[in-house]
Amino acid sequence: MSVHFEEKSGAIPCKTPWGSWYQTMEEVFVEVDVPIGTTAKEVKCSLGSKQVELRVKGQEVFKGKLFSTTVEDEATWTLEDRCLIRIVLMKTNREAGNCWTSLLEGQYCADPWVQDQMQRKLTLERFQRENPGFDFSGAEISGNFAGGGPDFSNLQK
Repeated sequence: MSVHFEEKSGAIPCKTPWGSWYQTMEEVFVEVDVPIGTTAKEVKCSLGSKQVELRVKGQEVFKGKLFSTTVEDEATWTLEDRCLIRIVLMKTNREAGNCWTSLLEGQYCADPWVQDQMQRKLTLERFQRENPGFDFSGAEISGNFAGGGPDFSNLQK
């Protein structure tokens, strides 16, 4: 089965009742659909290194412990076009093997197929970083990619 990547970033989104979340090796992105015309004053967003809470117009959208820790000082949220909240969380562990399986502990889990595609994407991202100058466009990962793929760091160049 071929992967249908989001054209801009190659992200594999995990759909949720309120929008979606996706990740790279370094960041977790959360996109929340809100009623058109929402103002920033109607958004209450608390971003911690281990916790997150989002309320819109007094209603809780989500609240809980993050799947893994993030850098609290680098977390941001924006309201775009008065209809979309975008949250960016910087992972503390930026290894390809640190593929989040859910946004919050036990909540908004990626189904097995999406999780598999996320891990493949992070493994490919790792290979691209380790091999600058190689063209990985159109590359597909197969075989041992779980946990970030094989470790080639001990190979002589």
